[in-house]
Amino acid sequence: MTLIPATSMGAPLARLDGPAKVTGTAPYAFEHRVERPAYLHPIQATIAHGRVVAMDTAAAEALDGVVAVLTVFDAPKLADTSDGELSILQDDRVHFRGQLIGAVVAESSEIARQAASFVSVDYRAEPHDTELRIDHPGLYAPEKLLETEPSDTDEGDVDAAMAAAAVTVDQTYTTPIEHNNPMEPHACIAVWDETSGRPRVTLYDSTQGVHAVRKTLAPLFGLEPEQVRVIAPHVGGGFGAKGAPHAHNVLAVMAARRSGGRPVKVAVTRQQMFALVGYRTPTIQRIRLGADRDGTLTALSHEVVELTSAVKEFAEQTALVSRMMYATPNRRTSHRLAPLDVPVPFWMRAPGECPGMFAAEVAMDELATACGIDPIELRARNEPDVEPASGNPWSGRHLIECLRTGAERFGWAERDPAPRSRRQGDWLLGTGVAAATYPASSMPGNVARIVYCSDGRYTVQIGAADLGTGTWTALTQIAADALGCDTATVDLQIGDTDLPAASVAGGSSGISSWGTAIVAAARAFREEHGEKPSAGAQTIAEPPENPDADKFAMHSFGAHFVEVAVDRDTGEIRVPRMLGVFSVGRAINARTLRSQLIGGMTMGLSMALHEESVRDHRFGHVVTQDFATYHISAHADVRDIDAIWLDEVDEHANPMGSRGAGEIGIVGAAAAVANAVYHATGVRVRDLPITPDKLLV
Repeated sequence: MTLIPATSMGAPLARLDGPAKVTGTAPYAFEHRVERPAYLHPIQATIAHGRVVAMDTAAAEALDGVVAVLTVFDAPKLADTSDGELSILQDDRVHFRGQLIGAVVAESSEIARQAASFVSVDYRAEPHDTELRIDHPGLYAPEKLLETEPSDTDEGDVDAAMAAAAVTVDQTYTTPIEHNNPMEPHACIAVWDETSGRPRVTLYDSTQGVHAVRKTLAPLFGLEPEQVRVIAPHVGGGFGAKGAPHAHNVLAVMAARRSGGRPVKVAVTRQQMFALVGYRTPTIQRIRLGADRDGTLTALSHEVVELTSAVKEFAEQTALVSRMMYATPNRRTSHRLAPLDVPVPFWMRAPGECPGMFAAEVAMDELATACGIDPIELRARNEPDVEPASGNPWSGRHLIECLRTGAERFGWAERDPAPRSRRQGDWLLGTGVAAATYPASSMPGNVARIVYCSDGRYTVQIGAADLGTGTWTALTQIAADALGCDTATVDLQIGDTDLPAASVAGGSSGISSWGTAIVAAARAFREEHGEKPSAGAQTIAEPPENPDADKFAMHSFGAHFVEVAVDRDTGEIRVPRMLGVFSVGRAINARTLRSQLIGGMTMGLSMALHEESVRDHRFGHVVTQDFATYHISAHADVRDIDAIWLDEVDEHANPMGSRGAGEIGIVGAAAAVANAVYHATGVRVRDLPITPDKLLV
């Protein structure tokens, strides 16, 4: 792998899109200017399973300002109904509470909402099942995880090794349903235009991948890809939830087709997001560890039970971390799904790795306690020389360096390992540590175009997305170094399917994938046009396959250190300090990298102490549908949070020498909090979130 020189990369360049955002000139999905827009409000099912028998729309249609009403009985038919989540309004079946069964389109959002409330719906309810349990009769193993990974693995003889182990841990850990809540709720504007005689759809969307949306929507409506244009220059957060189109996108296009050529706007409300745009699946994880007295692992078993929707399968790769994190000769992992009458789960920051590492790293802390070994030393004793799953050498594994660096900076050596050994008045003080990992990946199908304009200015085009992570800035820095120019002479264009193809911003792969395409285009441009190109010179290129992809195991690593204070009388938990130390290859932008890391850490704290979507199984719906009942950590919840990273370059990952960092900040953070709470109180909480009632035992 030939790396480009780092001149602009690494600098803490301020966000180039910052001025437009703070002055209000950066358009988000709902804000694009269109002529004569109409507004959509969805009608959602109020039963969890059954059929819609009748829908009386007369009162809604009589309301002044109503443009159209769609129901399961008269909605336009889709050309492709193979996707159970997206094939909405195609029949009278209700698969989960909150499912879309209709919509009202009106002159204003207020009229649309009022008219939707006037629609009367009769149902034939059927028994429903919404509760995940380990003995669910419908449990099954998904065929694959992430399309390529097996659901189950079995190496050696785990049962025999557990029986012979000097020290064992056998515990069950649970994580609840969690919902993404980005600052910008899901929204879009759909335009159906037939003025040219051939239908053309334009969708202004809040999405993490414009090309992915087009690829999905076009066949649903029987259109060719070039008949669909998706635009998303600015996105107000996504965390995975906006990584693919959801039912509201399909509904908006349906309504635009029905509304006489008028653009249709839809903004999913905060409450509707709890049923329509996915969530992190709850997990039940049994972990068994066997070890010698010195802490050397002799067996590891990680068995996971999760839910999926009866509408469409979604399987998280929760136990994959246990296939590669530590060395052991005997290892077993398994995944089982329970199909329930619930909405389809979806991506939420570090899906799989995040809940999986919570369980795995709390179990490792329990093993350290049982062996009487410092938890950092325990991890060092079980460090694998190569990736256990593949046998490949690491492109860069610096976990122990992260742990040692963090321990010194955090003051870990001063720690008394005994629980309840530190007090400050009524507060019990404790510290905890946990490791972090996340795969470093680069997605195929990315293409970039370089155009030389004049006076040394370059236009760089790629259909990437910036969901608030700093893509506008980081890609500009990469382009400047690849072209050998200053960032001030690079004009980046992203967020439009009229631009060259780009993969989704997800799996911490965005900058790696898009940056690699830009480097390939820059190199091809120089080869074709030289150092002094003529105005208008341009080159479009797709990067070659990474020759090291199958030769090295590529992962980012990190270590979390947390201090907590727990009120001994009320169980209130405060977090005075959080420190993260990470190994993520070269930093593309020091400022945005730190922002991503501390953002992930804060989200991990939120997972540990606050976030839980509570479902009422009698009726099948989530009842915690607002910020009064669904709690999310804020700045005030962490007084001192810091993230640092090792000075390194990954020579095998990509031509920038970087690895993705958008998700590793959350991985392991909840475990570090849980381990600190145990150290403070002596109470081991294995079921998230850690709330005061679980400590007052």
